Amino acid sequence: MIGLVKIEAKPACAQDVHSGEDRPRLILDGAAVERAARLFRALGEAPRLRLVAHLAQAPACVTELANLEHESVTVISQRLRVLRADNVVGRRRDGKHITYFLTDQHMLDLVTNGLAHASEQSHSAPIPFHGF
Repeated sequence: MIGLVKIEAKPACAQDVHSGEDRPRLILDGAAVERAARLFRALGEAPRLRLVAHLAQAPACVTELANLEHESVTVISQRLRVLRADNVVGRRRDGKHITYFLTDQHMLDLVTNGLAHASEQSHSAPIPFHGF
């Protein structure tokens, strides 16, 4: 049996309430949005995000990261390959030794802020969702 629920219309917000004057203006061109989506997909799995968090603290080689994560060098190398393809991490070669690092300050800020935000959210009450 299907029941009907009466939905109350929500009052429209006044234009001046959401003027956005205090927000930074982002350029939303298609290519930039697609690159950002790939970046978030690369960061979207916990094992890769943990690697990035380690690299936010200091550059490291594959062996160091494998030891920190208790994973094989092969597994870590595969994860780093994904992160490198999306320009999240870079690498520097010194002979046979390769050191991985975050590509720039934006990546450091993104990871630091994301993890800080997630830490705050886990200690606070859930935010109620009221739908669209």
